[in-house]
Amino acid sequence: MSEIKNTEVIGIASGKGGVGKTTIAINLAVALSQSGNKVMLFDADLGLANAQIALGARAEYNLSHFLAGQKTLEEITITTRQGIRLIPGASGVQELAGLSHVQAASIVQSFSSLAGNIDYLIVDVAAGISPSVLAFLSACQRRFIVVQDDPSSIADAYGTIKVLTQEMNLGEIYLLPNHVRTQSQGWKLYQRLNDVCARFLGQSIQYLTAIEQDEMVLAALKKYQSVLELAPGTAAARDFRRLAELTTQLRPINYPSGGMQFFMERLLNRPNTP
Repeated sequence: MSEIKNTEVIGIASGKGGVGKTTIAINLAVALSQSGNKVMLFDADLGLANAQIALGARAEYNLSHFLAGQKTLEEITITTRQGIRLIPGASGVQELAGLSHVQAASIVQSFSSLAGNIDYLIVDVAAGISPSVLAFLSACQRRFIVVQDDPSSIADAYGTIKVLTQEMNLGEIYLLPNHVRTQSQGWKLYQRLNDVCARFLGQSIQYLTAIEQDEMVLAALKKYQSVLELAPGTAAARDFRRLAELTTQLRPINYPSGGMQFFMERLLNRPNTP
């Protein structure tokens, strides 16, 4: 029996809605898949789940069937045409939007039942800092905070980072500027926010790249596709490929953080060889 490999788990979050968090999640998942990785996407934005729509997929069952005890996690998982294993959230189900920390932790634990190698698990959480969002983010190895260059988005991103670092003692936080005019604007936005974090929180955040504004991103969403499929030659598609490449170059995290984590047993049973 072949050994199950460790899975890199990345949470995609934002302080406020409407900054392109799900767009980032699906396009990063597609870019990682296109470069030969086995990718799973968990749509954990449980009140307004829309990853399956954005990927042009139809799921017969979703997380509400799992939470009701009607289906296993494996049974609600579908494989999209992009080759991504998708765990669909349930859109418009009020009780899922208000999931407790304990309920979220039980979902995290259930991932241990999933079979097969998964190189990357992308967790698309809801905007804000609800108990379930914080539970999911703490169960990830890395956290990408999506921000746009406007005062309310920046303030909410800082608030999210403050909670993650000060109240939850989490590291591996990366700022991901979206919808910027140039890469230079994205880098300057990161520098401004990182300076504030270093000064007032005593902790720096990290940076990989930014996603430039591109009208083809919205055009792709309207056609239920990723921009990498609809318009692979565009600036945004280039940026998502760069984000995926830089993500694969990050050092592997081969140890549990101490709390509940996705695929905990894969970390605990990791091989000793490098």
